[in-house]
Amino acid sequence: MTHAATVIELPSGETMPVLGQGTWYLGERPARRQDELAALRTGLDLGLTMIDTAEMYGAGAAEELVGEAIAGRRSEVFLVDKVLPSNASRRGTVEACRRSLRRLGVDHIDLYLLHWRGRHPLGDTIEAFAELVDAGDIGRWGVSNFDVSDMTELFVAGGDSCATNQILYNLTRRGPEYDLLPWLRTHRIPVMAYSPIEQGRLLGHPRIAEVAARYGATPAQVALAWLLRQEGVAAIPRSSRPEHTRENAEARAVHLGEQDLAELDEAFPPPTGPRPLEVL
Repeated sequence: MTHAATVIELPSGETMPVLGQGTWYLGERPARRQDELAALRTGLDLGLTMIDTAEMYGAGAAEELVGEAIAGRRSEVFLVDKVLPSNASRRGTVEACRRSLRRLGVDHIDLYLLHWRGRHPLGDTIEAFAELVDAGDIGRWGVSNFDVSDMTELFVAGGDSCATNQILYNLTRRGPEYDLLPWLRTHRIPVMAYSPIEQGRLLGHPRIAEVAARYGATPAQVALAWLLRQEGVAAIPRSSRPEHTRENAEARAVHLGEQDLAELDEAFPPPTGPRPLEVL
């Protein structure tokens, strides 16, 4: 039986929650706003205290939604945000971060990520991150959508204090297991898995449904439990309704056995060679 931890240790020795809440596409439809706010607040009530957002999401609308959802509860939240590569110059990163802080209505972001590689030199972005840490605007920094070659370049550029790499990783996207995950584990850098349920496309798979039925669980909970059992892997499923947030939170109680894992490996084979990092 494999049991998930509740927190992951960062390279600094600090910790982040192993299961959080994503916000991609949230905040963009006024008719759904109250449900989305309720979903985020329900997550906080259930201990899903890591919330991930980005300036890209709805051109800041998701950040504004998160700010409203966590008002009066900032001390409970591990807040993750991301800067667009087009803004990731030395000066642009600092300015983008402070715009995000204003939209969020907070005085600091716990973990600030470069959303993906862009045209600005990594060294300039790293210097900006260090400036933001020194100013107290962010606690730590990391990256997103970085493959092994990107991580190697990051370290050459002085980025060995990177706290996490947020990547597309789920049962259907297992390419990172071949070389990226081992590289990150060697350097003690946790993975944050986005789209852990493949934007809902995993929910109808019959093998996942079979495993779920053994535990009285849902396919979404099995997909999350498969990720959370792994050392150094966190997940940030998105939910726009409180009942789905509750379902995600209950995935922490699903502990997969060796037979389950073997069946999932048969249905979703691990990689046998290197694959380019996939993105959505």
